Amino acid sequence: MNDTVIATRESRLALWQAEHVRDLLQQRFGLAVRLLGMTTRGDQILDRALSKVGGKGLFVKELEAALEDGRAHLAVHSLKDVPMELPPGFVLAAVMEREDPRDAWVSARHASPLDLPQGAVVGTSSLRRVVQLLAMRPDLRIEPLRGNLDTRLRKLDEGGYDGIVLAAAGLMRLGLESRIRMRFDVDTMIPAAGQGALGLEVREDAADLRATIARLVHAPTLLACEAEREVSRGLGGSCSMPLAAHAHWVGSELKLAAALGDGVAPTRPLLKVELTAAVQGVDEARALGARAVAALRAQGAAGYLPAA
Repeated sequence: MNDTVIATRESRLALWQAEHVRDLLQQRFGLAVRLLGMTTRGDQILDRALSKVGGKGLFVKELEAALEDGRAHLAVHSLKDVPMELPPGFVLAAVMEREDPRDAWVSARHASPLDLPQGAVVGTSSLRRVVQLLAMRPDLRIEPLRGNLDTRLRKLDEGGYDGIVLAAAGLMRLGLESRIRMRFDVDTMIPAAGQGALGLEVREDAADLRATIARLVHAPTLLACEAEREVSRGLGGSCSMPLAAHAHWVGSELKLAAALGDGVAPTRPLLKVELTAAVQGVDEARALGARAVAALRAQGAAGYLPAA
């Protein structure tokens, strides 16, 4: 731990996130920390949807390889990119306090998707966003949009889209909040499980580092994300499944909303559920997520899953 190495993707947002964690480890615990920048398969494959080339796990595999062979000790991830089940020998040592979890509408000319002309072009490669946008506006033309945050904004500015949907958290972290025309209400556009939170992954046998990093856990965020991720885990959630799950606190109770769409027939009606429970620990949070899964299955989720 005298020389702690953080593995990170090399996009500007990923580097901001890794630098944020580095600074916390240095300031709070006096650790000497440096970054190991890496390019992942998810960064390299930009001409196809993630759902067709292996999912969001493509953003973490190279970082895990660096942990496994000792080149790095810690990987910083956007939690929404982390698979529900980690490979043997790896653990999430901390989930940090969440930034704004909402999706953001970005457009030079239109204040919201409701202001778009008939048949307007909206950019996103997230099936979760596609099905919820079409639930609002079935006439929209949704076109793929891949690449890092700066690339997506450049494609918008070049005129390829009437508007695009991005995570508000990324824009805020990079000082680009002024690009946000509107934040979607979480009841209208339910976020992805873990959206806005950072997850810190280490090797399971790194006992000392795990104990240190555990002090960065933000318990309210952790419990909310555990409920959300249990929904994805229970339905086999992946990039090829238009699944949304978001939990937030109402006093001492956790309110969880989830929605499932059809990846093949994206205008098919969404299945939605909303549940509330008193939650004090991880087991209770996961139980809430499991209840949401059961409720979606009772509505017919099985008929959506094969298509997804």
